[in-house]
Amino acid sequence: MTQARSRTRTRLRWALPVVVLAVLAGCTATGPAPGPAVPVVDGQLAQQLKGAVTDAGTVVHLQELQEIADRNGGNRASPGPGYVASVDYVTGVLRDAGYDVATPDYPLSRRRGGEDGRTTAQNVVAQTRTGDPAHVVMIGAHLDSVKEGPGIVDDGSGVAALLEIATRLGASPEVRNVVRFGFWGSEETGAQGSTGYVTNLSDEERGKIMLYLNVDMIASPNGGYFVQGGTGDDVSKAGPPGSAVVADVLAAQLGSTGVEVERITFVGDDETPFVAAGIPSAGAENGDSRRKSEEQARTDGGQADEVYDPCYHQACDRLENVNRTVLDRYLHALAGTVAHFATSPETIS
Repeated sequence: MTQARSRTRTRLRWALPVVVLAVLAGCTATGPAPGPAVPVVDGQLAQQLKGAVTDAGTVVHLQELQEIADRNGGNRASPGPGYVASVDYVTGVLRDAGYDVATPDYPLSRRRGGEDGRTTAQNVVAQTRTGDPAHVVMIGAHLDSVKEGPGIVDDGSGVAALLEIATRLGASPEVRNVVRFGFWGSEETGAQGSTGYVTNLSDEERGKIMLYLNVDMIASPNGGYFVQGGTGDDVSKAGPPGSAVVADVLAAQLGSTGVEVERITFVGDDETPFVAAGIPSAGAENGDSRRKSEEQARTDGGQADEVYDPCYHQACDRLENVNRTVLDRYLHALAGTVAHFATSPETIS
């Protein structure tokens, strides 16, 4: 995760396991507000997927990412050998699970990451073989770390969650809409991978993406429970029309794990190019170098007046830095959200 800007927050308490909110008509000068909740029951796929994913499954991938960093100078920064090895690992896991996998190039900025003379690096993109290819549910996480450390919380946790969901979902699930997974390079140097991906899509291909869900840090040791999308005073903070719908489902799924969810604005991570392209977007993240308030400690647990992640962008962001309880809750919320939209006949606008 890049260094966060200031956030606008709205705290919500969810009592129902899954909700769908009224469709957002558009962004206003004061920003969109969540509408009244309408309860629905998880469909069969959501129940199955939430029952199948485990935090133990994510730890297997986190261990591999840690070992990759250890073999490559202590990091997985892009460009660099640790990042190349991370691309190879993720590609192998997804291909073994039966997915169609691509590793499209994206351009590197010399000023922001191409100092070794490379001009391109690779993202990893995989999608199901089933579902309507004209309607794509997309979820993504950044695969690189900073040069200072292995990035196991930031953002190995997001990568591992996506791999666990992808392998448990399978490459040919019974879905209405295609599910696509994106693993982005060079987020830590200006979201270069995700920007390159969206830029290289045709207008037609961009128009097929129903929604984008960004996952960036979901295992901080003193983490909170934050959902981005649908709140804020402009599109860059709230997302384009439809973002509140995506964020509301994610917030409901996260709330169903027994926590109080806090709604915050986008802060300029890999969702940025999707937002700029007008794609409804939401985000899952649990805090970085900011301090947890007393109110947040009362509702979320953890330590007040301590940072969410004391190892943020440091060498100690290793496997032992992971909060498995926080990770498990986000994992199940993300699985439920992906399954909900993968099987939904509704459009998002």
